[in-house]
Amino acid sequence: MKFIIAKKKIIGIIGIILIAGGSYYWYSASKNKTTAVQYKTAMAEKGLLSVSVSGSGNIIVDNSANIDPTITGTVANLSVAVGDKVEKGQFLFSIENEDLSVNVKKAYASYLQSLASLETAKANRKEAENNFEDADSDERSIYKRKLEAAEISVSVAEENIKSSLENYQIEKNDYAKRNVLASISGTVNAVNIKNGDDLSRLSGNSNSQAPIVLGDLTTLKAQVEVSEVDISNVQIGQKAVLTFNALSDFETSGKVEKIDSLGTSNSGVVTYNVIVGFDSLDERIKPEMTVSASIITETKQDVILVPNSAVKIDNGNYYVEILKDGNSQKKSVEVGLENTTKTEIISGINEGENVITQTIKSSATTSSNSSSSKNNQSGIRIPGM
Repeated sequence: MKFIIAKKKIIGIIGIILIAGGSYYWYSASKNKTTAVQYKTAMAEKGLLSVSVSGSGNIIVDNSANIDPTITGTVANLSVAVGDKVEKGQFLFSIENEDLSVNVKKAYASYLQSLASLETAKANRKEAENNFEDADSDERSIYKRKLEAAEISVSVAEENIKSSLENYQIEKNDYAKRNVLASISGTVNAVNIKNGDDLSRLSGNSNSQAPIVLGDLTTLKAQVEVSEVDISNVQIGQKAVLTFNALSDFETSGKVEKIDSLGTSNSGVVTYNVIVGFDSLDERIKPEMTVSASIITETKQDVILVPNSAVKIDNGNYYVEILKDGNSQKKSVEVGLENTTKTEIISGINEGENVITQTIKSSATTSSNSSSSKNNQSGIRIPGM
């Protein structure tokens, strides 16, 4: 009986010791847990700050021409292909249409007939004048009316000559259009016809294209769309940096030459076309290439710059944190221009100061000495148990 009582006392003592040991371990672990603070910094430096707006679009040919004759007929003697260089006035193709020569002949005949009619009218007027002069007093009123009618006939004949001559010139011009010539000097960008095609059938097609498209490739421009939010900052003459999807690691420069007054709405988004001319044209740039433009709207030189992430705001006031002797110090600043990466600091800090761009806080638990750790691992031993 005494042995049982003694055993219960020993078990109770063991429980108390285990509870006390666990409490001490928890207390020690919590006391050894510390918070480590690290800072990422950048130096405030003087430099050039450029503010820009962006736009994307395509390369266009500024000086181009659609060769689309106003007369109909069958295509013949096609003499150019895509990529050919042509000079203004150069022969491209001819149009076969027998009606053209017939119309010219008819118009010329009509013109000759009007000349003859004029001569007849003049002769009738001369006769009416003579009759009027020779008539006695009783007949003069009659011949006067005849003379007036003869004068009207002459005027009508003269107008008919003008009309028939104009029509004759039109028919002659149409006849001359049988030979289709280049209206500008440039490069053949598209040929949508072949010999034997009926131009009247092509022009009646809802999806018709100009038979031949010419373009002066020395007049390539970048046409980009700029949003309505940014367009007010864009002005003619501003510099632009241009990059191309098809030309990796290549960029070139240019300047704004034209800004559309009317915008285009697409899915509720309004954009304006901006034409950018190249400072120098690279032969790798081709029509219709996709292009992106960064238009520089404002620049400042020799200003103090910090990363955007360093600038914070509190109750409408800007400030930065300076790292000095391992500690952060808050400083109020006045900011100026900013772009996507840098902000101008007008006042509040000096060049060369380290500004905090990121604060990193991490929790770490430190263990006690190795002998203590080993004792904990060995556990508690009770003599006699």
